[in-house]
Amino acid sequence: MEVGTTPFGGRPMTLALLRARNDTREIPAGTAVDKWQLYRWLCEGKTLIGVGDRALAVLNGLLSFYPDSELSEENGLMVFPSNAQLSLRAHGMAGATLRRNLAALVDCGLIVRRDSPNGKRYARKSKDGVIDEAFGFSIAPLLVRAEEFRQAAERVRAEGRALKLMRERITLQRRDIQKLIEVAIEERAAGDWDRVWSRFRAIVEAIPRRADVHDLEPILAEMAALREEVDMMLESFMNFMNPSANESQNERQQSDSNTDSIFVFEPALEKSRAAVEPRSAADEKPKSYPIGLVLRACPEIGDYAVDGIGSWRDLMITAAQVRGYLGISPSAYEEACHVMGQEVAAIVIACILQRAQHINSAGGYLRALTEKARAGQFSVGPMLMAALKANGATARMTA
Repeated sequence: MEVGTTPFGGRPMTLALLRARNDTREIPAGTAVDKWQLYRWLCEGKTLIGVGDRALAVLNGLLSFYPDSELSEENGLMVFPSNAQLSLRAHGMAGATLRRNLAALVDCGLIVRRDSPNGKRYARKSKDGVIDEAFGFSIAPLLVRAEEFRQAAERVRAEGRALKLMRERITLQRRDIQKLIEVAIEERAAGDWDRVWSRFRAIVEAIPRRADVHDLEPILAEMAALREEVDMMLESFMNFMNPSANESQNERQQSDSNTDSIFVFEPALEKSRAAVEPRSAADEKPKSYPIGLVLRACPEIGDYAVDGIGSWRDLMITAAQVRGYLGISPSAYEEACHVMGQEVAAIVIACILQRAQHINSAGGYLRALTEKARAGQFSVGPMLMAALKANGATARMTA
């Protein structure tokens, strides 16, 4: 049994410390990781790991005493600097602060103490200059938990991208609603615009300065609902002011209003097929489009999947999450899934995300596509091919 496994002096032994020591004995042979890459993962995923900036600065100093660039059991996993040496590498950190943060690293399970009989840190070398025994800090837990740190960093990055998208959608909704209310008041459109404005300001003032995705999701949903209400009020007013405009003209104006959009809709059924029952989007077989083709056409949705997208199930799960970031209400997405089918609806969400900057209201856009699909006038194929073309990619569809 390894000696020197309990702490020196008055520091107590704990089961957590014993567990950390035992875990370091099960490192697979040949395991190695770049120490600075691992440190960057820790810095990115620090909130999930539960380690602070000061403790990371001390860990940086400890790693600088490790002579090799890669952590591996073959190179040894012990460092034994004195507190004075370590303080210099930790930007002149005070002794009491240094000791406190070393204890924090131990508590987080990032390092393990191996104390000598007198509590000093040193190494005993053989005649050949090879270290036979060392007392100090074992950084073996870093090697054992390297994959955990990588996943934590990936998760934090994915959450950061989601938060950025959420804030962008809120900013766009906020700008659009304000300008639409202003033009409605200026044109003296019918409606209780004072009430709408008060509701809008209440939503805006409820936005916290510091928030995560879960805090902002209900705010974006409220804004999306208010935007739909404003759009309906203005549309009703415009129809009243221009009663001669028929439904087909309104639909054409809506589809042409966003000239930057590259989405292409399947044209209406020809007269020669009028007697044939229209095919709904739910009748499509989305698996005739390889998942790889969808991801080449719409690569951005992959950024929101922590573990990547390798199947249709992964795509549908990620699309359901991205739906909230885009400001699409649950009812709008559920209706799309019901009419189009879950897999087709997931492809549509991926396409909307890919061109989000060209779409003013993702929720209204999805509802319009759902109605076209209900009437048998929409197929996801042209939409997917247009996205593929816009990305400059080429692919051959397989059955």
